[in-house]
Amino acid sequence: MDAGEEVFAGHRELLMGVAYRVLGRVVDAEDVVQECWLRWSRVDPAGVEDPRAFLLTAVTRLSVDRLRRVQARRESYTGDWLPEPLLTTGDPQGPVDPADYAVRAESVSLALLVVLESLSPLERAVFVLREVFAFGYPEIAGLLDRREPAVRQLAARARAHVRERRPRFEVDPVVWRQVTDRFTAACLEGRIEDVMALLAPDVRLVADSGGNAVAPRRAIVGPEQVARFLLQIMRLRKPFLSSVGVDGAAQTLEYRLVEANAGPALQVTADGRPIVHFQLQVADGRVVACHLVVNPEKLGAVMSQTGRVLRL
Repeated sequence: MDAGEEVFAGHRELLMGVAYRVLGRVVDAEDVVQECWLRWSRVDPAGVEDPRAFLLTAVTRLSVDRLRRVQARRESYTGDWLPEPLLTTGDPQGPVDPADYAVRAESVSLALLVVLESLSPLERAVFVLREVFAFGYPEIAGLLDRREPAVRQLAARARAHVRERRPRFEVDPVVWRQVTDRFTAACLEGRIEDVMALLAPDVRLVADSGGNAVAPRRAIVGPEQVARFLLQIMRLRKPFLSSVGVDGAAQTLEYRLVEANAGPALQVTADGRPIVHFQLQVADGRVVACHLVVNPEKLGAVMSQTGRVLRL
């Protein structure tokens, strides 16, 4: 590995972290980081005064440009759009302040990424750089080629928007895992009363199929409706399996709990290929929201063997 490759490798985790939070799609983030590498490979590292600033500038601007294009395509997306789930690890690299670590963990949660979807590309980039990675306003202004007062206005708008729409609760990771375990067991065993007992009165289920799998195209609301749907999909009947390209008789189906987007999630695989990714939002020991991703195009990044694991 030459000096330029070593410098890039040392910043890759940060670049991927910024790109994924701005874009909400692993494939898009990886494309942006690859393009950033191509730009870096065309310069002489010895002539770059601040490699970190060079790389961050490239990945941030590329992410903003990519988000502008994909947001236009999402307007014609079939059904609800959810961010692409990504495996994460709870092992930070080096000493990390617990408060900073909590912010970084929340910033990749599906709940917050959904809120960030409603920001403009510039607002989202500023929010990620300022609120997640604690960059100063002058530095962000340089990365985005904007004046500092304009960056401060973008940050204020983004903060107000997120504050208004983000989930108004904090969940203990231990409780989150316990509720997920109990809820998963109740679903798999078909105990509808136990499933409903764990659901909040206003629980919502949002499914992302992209029109590529059997799933509701609008949110399901209410304990009974959500419970009945989940018990149906967890049985993995033929219509659903066929819609995701699975011949039920010829596949080995497996249910497993993984850590994704800084929290516990249930993954269903067919011969090792994820076909269902399911994650709960929990408050006061009850499920307030369910996120279900069954679009095959969005499940490649939750295959642990690919090595796509984001360190927070």
